[in-house]
Amino acid sequence: MLDALAQASEPLSVSGLADAIGVDQPRASRLVQQGVDRGWVRREADPEDARRTRIALTDEGTRMFRGMRGERREALGRALAAFTEEESVELARLLTKLADNWGS
Repeated sequence: MLDALAQASEPLSVSGLADAIGVDQPRASRLVQQGVDRGWVRREADPEDARRTRIALTDEGTRMFRGMRGERREALGRALAAFTEEESVELARLLTKLADNWGS
């Protein structure tokens, strides 16, 4: 959830968040409530429709996300350290192929 909110160009509706993270709306609502309880996200009024709320990261949520991203980067670096140069090149080739064909 934090990743999806950090990557979004603007706060997301609960439905938009659910779509972004691949869960149903009730699950997204529960995740949002957990995030609010922990101080990582906040609900705010949608400026285009006051009946709707949008979900945005708080400063604490942004710090949490950046910390998680750093931990993932370190874990990935440790995992990739075991690859030979040829394996790294092949992985890059395969990931590029995957990205090129994603959603086609």
